[in-house]
Amino acid sequence: MAPIILHEYTNSGNCYKIRLTAALLGIALDRREYDILKGETRTPGFLANVNANGRIPVLQMGDQMLPESNAASFWLADGSPLIPADRFDRADMLRWMFFEQYNHEPNIATLRFWLAFVGEDALTEAQRAAIPGKRAGGDAALAVMEKHLRDGQGYFVGDRISLADICLYAYTHVADEGGFDLGAYPAISRWIAAIKRAPGYIAITD
Repeated sequence: MAPIILHEYTNSGNCYKIRLTAALLGIALDRREYDILKGETRTPGFLANVNANGRIPVLQMGDQMLPESNAASFWLADGSPLIPADRFDRADMLRWMFFEQYNHEPNIATLRFWLAFVGEDALTEAQRAAIPGKRAGGDAALAVMEKHLRDGQGYFVGDRISLADICLYAYTHVADEGGFDLGAYPAISRWIAAIKRAPGYIAITD
């Protein structure tokens, strides 16, 4: 059987979602690293052979390429306990995965990348002007998560970890690198600690 290849940038939370999903399921990945700060995902070779959209992560199975982190994580987790058996719970899992991509990641992940990897001094004027809006949007997303975790069972769907938790965890647990105060969200902090205790857990730097 051909190896499952992950085309990635290690510091990316989107790439980490896939690695963490694989680790929790005991699936081996063959990792290929690209430096996005050097434009390595914009080369003619990458665009022609990996992803014409010029982005990582991309999960490769033989000659099949699957971009988009949540889709790739789902491919790995399909048929496993990380996907709820109940029909409503599966749809609710997808709801939180869509929330992560539309409300959470564009704010929290973007600020983390700008401040921790690009550096505020290197940002464009437009990017610097966007920081307050990104901060407000990120805090709003965290507030929604905090309420859900506080009022529920400690996970996003049901009473056990699912793909919804993995996809939200990837950027939430490093949100402080983008200037967010996780200490203001005690339910999120308890949830982060619970994810770290999951058998097979790996850190984003692993």
